[in-house]
Amino acid sequence: MKLREILEKTIPGLGYELVDVEITPAKMIRLFIDKDGGVTIDDCELVSNHLNKLFFVEDIEYNRLEVSSPGIERPLHRLQDFIRFTNKLAKIKTHELINGQKVFQGIIIGVENEEIKLKLDDESIMAINFALISRARLIFEDKKAQKLKKK
Repeated sequence: MKLREILEKTIPGLGYELVDVEITPAKMIRLFIDKDGGVTIDDCELVSNHLNKLFFVEDIEYNRLEVSSPGIERPLHRLQDFIRFTNKLAKIKTHELINGQKVFQGIIIGVENEEIKLKLDDESIMAINFALISRARLIFEDKKAQKLKKK
């Protein structure tokens, strides 16, 4: 069984979402986990301890394991991520030019037929096909900026 398959089966069983996995040439495994309400150091420790034992049993070779939160500017990889973070500010980069640009920033207002709908700063609505997205992440907005935006 491949590492990603093992993680995709194990992490949800522990009560967490597997956000991302990175494997370096130096055999370091770095995973990002999340859960409702956020991830604590204790959560990371629990997952790390469980995976160390599992990797021993599954004979997974690695030099170092890091488990952490994806942070407040977490990546968005799946359609479900965009649905979950509706009404949040996001930055999306595409593989191809759309209306002469590849980078878009706006509020996620929904997902329809595999298209992410963003409300841009100029109040226009942009629909981006999920298949065209190369990278996407949330953008941190402090409370003060949110209040000013509502006015």
